[in-house]
Amino acid sequence: MSQTIANVTLLVPDYDAGIAFFVDQLGFTLLEDTTLSETKRWVRVAPPGAQTALLLAKADGDAQEAAIGQQTGGRVSFFLHTDNFARDYAAMRAKGVSFKEDPRHEAYGSVVVFEDPFGNLWDLIEPKS
Repeated sequence: MSQTIANVTLLVPDYDAGIAFFVDQLGFTLLEDTTLSETKRWVRVAPPGAQTALLLAKADGDAQEAAIGQQTGGRVSFFLHTDNFARDYAAMRAKGVSFKEDPRHEAYGSVVVFEDPFGNLWDLIEPKS
């Protein structure tokens, strides 16, 4: 049997704001943007070549709005692997991505924590081979 995680839901306050950050600032690919109703869309973004996509879900109601950026209780939520840390770090800085620290070189690779505009923490990591 073969299984993969196809999508991971990420709450956002607005679909277009999510697309703008992930596509324009991080360089993700917009895989799908399908209108489902007057208020709901099916929006999927992913890094080039990724098997798993983010499903951007517009928060609906107070409870979901309160969960934006807090889906993992303040911990790093996502781990974006790269094959060239210096290139991607420089490109992200140039596009205004908010970094929470200076890059670190750990036993497992080069890493830096950044925050998306919705409050989620991410690691940009180039793992050691």
